[in-house]
Amino acid sequence: MPGFSYRQPLARKNPPRAEPSTDEDNSTVDNHRDDGKPKTFGRGIIADFKRTIGTHWVKEMTNFNTKTVAVSFFLFIAVIAPTITFGAVYAKATNNYIGAVELLLATAWCGIFYSLVSGQPMMINGGTGPVLTFQAVCYDLAKQLDVPFLTFNAWIGIWVCFYQLTAAFFDFNRLIKKATRFTDETFALLIVSIFLLGAIGNPSSKVGLFHYFGTDHPHHEDMLEEDATYDYMTVALLSLILGLGTAFFAIGLRQIRSSAFCCSDYARTVITDFAITISVVVMTALRHTVFEDVQIEELNVPDTFATSFTCCTEDCRDYWPTDCPDQAEPWGRRPWIVDLFDLNGNTEVIFIAAALGIPAFILTFLDNGITWHIVNHPSNRLAHGDAYNYDTVVSAVMVLVNSLMGLPWLVASTVPCIMHITAMQEKDNKGEVKYIQESRLTGLFTHGLVLACIFALSVIKLIPLPVLYGVFLFMGLVALPGQQFYQRFILLFQQPSKIDKNHYTTHIPINRIHKYTMFQFLFFGIVCVVREIKSISIAFPVMVLLCIPARLYLHPRLFSKDELTLLDGSPEEIERWLLKNDPEGEAIEKPSKSAQEEHIAQNGLKLPDSINDDDEVAHA
Repeated sequence: MPGFSYRQPLARKNPPRAEPSTDEDNSTVDNHRDDGKPKTFGRGIIADFKRTIGTHWVKEMTNFNTKTVAVSFFLFIAVIAPTITFGAVYAKATNNYIGAVELLLATAWCGIFYSLVSGQPMMINGGTGPVLTFQAVCYDLAKQLDVPFLTFNAWIGIWVCFYQLTAAFFDFNRLIKKATRFTDETFALLIVSIFLLGAIGNPSSKVGLFHYFGTDHPHHEDMLEEDATYDYMTVALLSLILGLGTAFFAIGLRQIRSSAFCCSDYARTVITDFAITISVVVMTALRHTVFEDVQIEELNVPDTFATSFTCCTEDCRDYWPTDCPDQAEPWGRRPWIVDLFDLNGNTEVIFIAAALGIPAFILTFLDNGITWHIVNHPSNRLAHGDAYNYDTVVSAVMVLVNSLMGLPWLVASTVPCIMHITAMQEKDNKGEVKYIQESRLTGLFTHGLVLACIFALSVIKLIPLPVLYGVFLFMGLVALPGQQFYQRFILLFQQPSKIDKNHYTTHIPINRIHKYTMFQFLFFGIVCVVREIKSISIAFPVMVLLCIPARLYLHPRLFSKDELTLLDGSPEEIERWLLKNDPEGEAIEKPSKSAQEEHIAQNGLKLPDSINDDDEVAHA
């Protein structure tokens, strides 16, 4: 996927010499290399801090430019859409104890805090489906135990914080580092598919553009109650136009960067950076001017900044007006700070929470760890290093504070993280990453905008929901093509003689590639099924975790070492294999003379006079 796409290794007659790490080179060798030894008793936390914050914090806080502004607006749109959507689902699952306002506040303060103090500032934290599912289960269990949900949830969060601190102290994150492309891309494709289904139409819910064509859509039912002349088909067609228009207009604007249009390279760069922002503004303006009379579905955002739960009585056990319909006015709203000792006499709940904290810890630990592993893949060329253990401590602090305030737990959100990485990259005309600007400012500005929106919720309501579906579609479509798993899946439908040549299609028989792809697709399908079955969906992260031992112990029985290197190895491993087994570069189409001359001119190179047309041009 973009930001996780594979950069084709270049075959060379001589091994490449090590180059010093510079800002534009973004070498990842020094800052990501792991000696394989456990860094227990807090040594990993200290090493992470020194390698990241202790070395790069000032630079990451001061590298302001036009790109940071453009990417901040893009990320704001990418963050606010799922935040409001998840907020509405949280409200339904927890009887409004947690709602859109709580998720907005958690997203804002956690994003600002993480941007300032984390070791991996390119990560974006947010609400996720698995965490939402777990907290919904906790709500049902709290009712069975006859204890207030927020108190029960707070004690679970306290234990999760303790377990996360323990994991960081004893370097449990070294287990996550054993994951390979097989695990990363299985998880990444799952997340991308969630975004695509959420935009187009999820079969298990009424979310998505094509659900507007059904008469039983909740929006249509509400509008028909208010207006008997309401035409659902007009709304459905306009929603589809706005959603698809948002996605494909933004994709079109992104193509301007490599085109001849506009007056300068700077103008093309600015348009590309602001592509999704321009698209959202244009489609929103179109809806409020040309189609202002069409009753398009709007965002379900609260009117004021306050806790979502309105209380019938002082103890705040019942929700007004649902639980007390005869009461004219609510007693008030629940307080922002949770009372830890409001246990209704059930002190054993503290120990029950300790047991439930274990699967909750596994859930947050894997959600964070796998996303961090995807983002820190060598092909992304991040130069400032990873900080798994230190950022686990940061995550523990966020979980603790959110639990005490009755806010949802946030973890690393895969697709926004990948989109952040992709947006900050500089690529050449062939789409290869030249370098990436690693900055804390984008995350800081993005979540500053989210915080500002909490006090201007009426402005957010102006954006039609179909436009945000278009943002989801854009993020999924842009993320999908660069993923090798997806590329290999497409090979199943292509004529073998027409398949593009690359390192694995040249050296591995096509039937073996298909076997590996189908094996990975089997694991992907199992993870999807587990996630969709509500009664066992809480085990979804464990199923993702099982991909790691499957790759380490099962794959070597089914595939050769060479096959696994070419299909699942890191770029460095693949390049070493090619240097040893394909020194003449047969796996790569040799460039034409015109292509060589273009490469030389772009990189300021000059060939010695002794080199003739038949000699191979070394690629830097």
